[in-house]
Amino acid sequence: SWRLLLIAAAITLGLFVVAQLSFLIIPLFIAVLLAALVAPVSVGLRKLRFPRWLATLTTIIVFLAAVGGLFYLVINEVIRGWESLQARTILAYDDFVQYLLDSPLQVTEVQLNEWVTALATEFNIDSSWVLSGALSVTSSVGSWLVGAGIAIFALIFFIHDGARIWEYVVSWFPKLARPAILGASRSGWNTLIEFVKVQILVAFVDALGIGLGAFFLGLPLVVPIAVAVFLGAFVPIVGGTVAAAPAILVALVYEGPVTALIMLIIVLAVQQLEGQILQPLIMGPALRIHPLAVVLSIAAGGYLAGIAGVLFAVPVVAFTNVVIRYLAAGDWRGDPDALPTNENLVVR
Repeated sequence: SWRLLLIAAAITLGLFVVAQLSFLIIPLFIAVLLAALVAPVSVGLRKLRFPRWLATLTTIIVFLAAVGGLFYLVINEVIRGWESLQARTILAYDDFVQYLLDSPLQVTEVQLNEWVTALATEFNIDSSWVLSGALSVTSSVGSWLVGAGIAIFALIFFIHDGARIWEYVVSWFPKLARPAILGASRSGWNTLIEFVKVQILVAFVDALGIGLGAFFLGLPLVVPIAVAVFLGAFVPIVGGTVAAAPAILVALVYEGPVTALIMLIIVLAVQQLEGQILQPLIMGPALRIHPLAVVLSIAAGGYLAGIAGVLFAVPVVAFTNVVIRYLAAGDWRGDPDALPTNENLVVR
């Protein structure tokens, strides 16, 4: 019992430290997932006898070019269709107001103005509210930029020297424990790589389903919608749905409520396909965890840590599961992955 209490206390302390250093931990976790995403590129370049520094540089350039290309595609398409979207939004609003005026509800323009004034009063929409909101947005943008800088900086070193950095950390542990820790961590790392591969497949299916739905409904901005869904789907369960919300709004503005309802049904159907089939039945076997564990871990992560918890829940559970099974089975005995790649870094 005292051992269980000690373990629980250690876990609690670890979670407390993570919560206090979330501004640093979250970018580092993101860098780890991104490193798992681009690791095959770096490994492949080294197999082609690229120098380590050149493989790292090429990998970073390819990654940034791919992400930048996606964002450029979205922004360029939105800018091209912005005037049309703005005009259709104003027209849709005028039609909605006219509908209320002509409806059996017998709404008058005076009542509409009173409702708008009451809404503004309810939310305290004045100059101070706008100013505080602008300051809050500025602070959030600054935090995001700092986090992005930490993530990119860490990503470079994880790609270039990740294995040797981890071997140095492992050298802090007792000598007899090092092979087990090193082998278990590398087995967990391979699981993270599998997680990223499966997540790319899931995101592609989400983007393809919702993008085709928007295309067949004749909506504009199909490419930005699909790309936004693809990027948002990396946050399991909720990311794709939130990213698909603009598709429903565009359908409402351009085609009316019936088309918007159809688009909503398409989004919900695709999300059900992801949540009930792709996530549990494809990701579960690939990561060697039960489909129920996938759903429960996402729910628990979201409850405990919000969006960050949803993003990291499945990889953390998968990594922990693989490490525990590896250690319990004693698989490090005779495992070449349990040996350091550079003996000079191991402190004796």
